[in-house]
Amino acid sequence: MHAQPKIKALLDQLNTVIVGKNSQVRDCVACLLAGGHLLIEDVPGVGKTTLAHALARTFGLQFARVQFTADLMPSDLTGVAVYERASQAFAFHPGPVFTQVLLADEINRASPKTQSALLEAMEEKQVSVEGATRALPEPFFVIATQNPQDQLGTFALPESQLDRFLMRISLGYPDRAAERLLLAGSDRRGMVDSLQPLLTAAELAALQQQVLAVHAAEPLLNYVQDLIAATRGGRWFAQGLSPRAGIALMRAAKAQALIEGRDYVAPDDVQAILAQTIAHRLVPTGDAGRGAVEQVRAMVEATPLS
Repeated sequence: MHAQPKIKALLDQLNTVIVGKNSQVRDCVACLLAGGHLLIEDVPGVGKTTLAHALARTFGLQFARVQFTADLMPSDLTGVAVYERASQAFAFHPGPVFTQVLLADEINRASPKTQSALLEAMEEKQVSVEGATRALPEPFFVIATQNPQDQLGTFALPESQLDRFLMRISLGYPDRAAERLLLAGSDRRGMVDSLQPLLTAAELAALQQQVLAVHAAEPLLNYVQDLIAATRGGRWFAQGLSPRAGIALMRAAKAQALIEGRDYVAPDDVQAILAQTIAHRLVPTGDAGRGAVEQVRAMVEATPLS
């Protein structure tokens, strides 16, 4: 299968619904092609949930949406075993996590206990309920939306859970031209419902295999290791990237290269997805005076291509 026509069709369809956010849409597609989970963080009302719905429909995946609230219990996600008198046995009733795309809306409004219920699902692609381990469908993605942590009623995601997200993106407010289209145009939710699936599960699996086959030359790997080492030096961040985060960075860079039509990773690919892939895993040093994304960009400027 030729990747480019398929990927272009995916991007074009998504950009008809999410206007003026081409780079963020590209990041989302790269994240799913790399087989990763996606965290979309922003203020309410800028299109986070609409984007998540559009991604699921365009990729042709079965999806379920869960509104995370303070009283949401882990069993509300994973399901419960219920005693049925007719059969005189317990029958398992699966929860919404048994889907291909779980839209976890406002994930940081749920308690840490419920947030942690997603950990096993995100990492192992399985859940343990009532003493039994049950596999989740293939593929399995979590697309979570999150409000800024300074908003009322939010719980900060634990570091262990943040690390399970391949990318964190922010949509931001639309520019004037894009907002005019939104004001004058049709309802975005209605447009999402009319989207046609552009991939089958087999085609998605084939694209993901093509991502893994993208070549990374020795000089490129040296550059990535230099960036990883820079995060660990103490100058920029309180604690550096883990090896798992480095592997995630390479997967994202390979997906970005495939989207750009290359069968090899270039430094531009790494830089294009770097902040989205690593900033949520890092805490800037105390005297930096910058957020994690700005600190990543400053670190890139100070790290020469070897």
